[in-house]
Amino acid sequence: MSFSSVGRALAGLLLLLAAGCEGLPQPHRGNPGGAAPRLVIPLAVRLALLPPEAALLPEAEARRFAAALAEALQAGEIPALVTDSPAPLDWRLVVTAELRAGQVTPRYAIANADGRPQGATEGPPIPARAWAEGRPETLDLAARQGAERVSQLLLTIQAARASATADAIAAGGPPRVRLLPVRGAPGDGNAALTARMREFLTGLGYVVQEPAEGASFAVTAEVRVGPGAPRQDRVEIQWIVSRRDGQELGRVVQINEVPAGLLQRFWGDVAYAAAQEAAGGVQQVIRNAGSPARP
Repeated sequence: MSFSSVGRALAGLLLLLAAGCEGLPQPHRGNPGGAAPRLVIPLAVRLALLPPEAALLPEAEARRFAAALAEALQAGEIPALVTDSPAPLDWRLVVTAELRAGQVTPRYAIANADGRPQGATEGPPIPARAWAEGRPETLDLAARQGAERVSQLLLTIQAARASATADAIAAGGPPRVRLLPVRGAPGDGNAALTARMREFLTGLGYVVQEPAEGASFAVTAEVRVGPGAPRQDRVEIQWIVSRRDGQELGRVVQINEVPAGLLQRFWGDVAYAAAQEAAGGVQQVIRNAGSPARP
């Protein structure tokens, strides 16, 4: 394993800790961006928004929210409409909401034309009182935020389907992985590592989502940065892969040393290279677990 930092490769170690693991492939480096080139291609489906009956809103406000969501999706070049009767080839978007600790979290679940779940995401939480009042400005803001999350999920599904096998598509779509935010990294490391891992897992044929609903596997990481050799910091990243029932399946461990203080602000190429190489290990752990639909 090696990290890359400011165009400079640094030697390191990548270990796969899982029962019966095979040798770990070493994916070649590419240009930064991961799956980004594919994510600019619009998904060639129309999205039917079913009237949200479980969105914790009165009927009139629920329909207003659905209309605002469809309008926001259309503005982002995603064909969408509100309908009680989807056309035979329409994909479905089901909107619900959950009350958690005085806040309402909108949830968006996407299914294909056969009704098979493809992925799910959540919008930012909204104070319960503001949501219940259903004021236009509140619903319009939630709709715009929701449209951003749904659009990104659709593009992720498309990229994963482009990399998945025909068997995986026939089984209902690519396998879904819940990616939890990375923890423990200084600077922007948590966000950077999470974003890059999302890109590379998508490129390997997985639908990466935030909620647990429908996901067969979960991935997260813990980072420790401490003193190493003179004028060096020792970086350890453990990518933890678990099953739906919570059983840990294996870990991809990355250990390296970088110039002291390099990662206190921006991770940049280090996050890109670390996630690129770790994604292959995560895929190997999932394969060793016997995923029913392998990319």
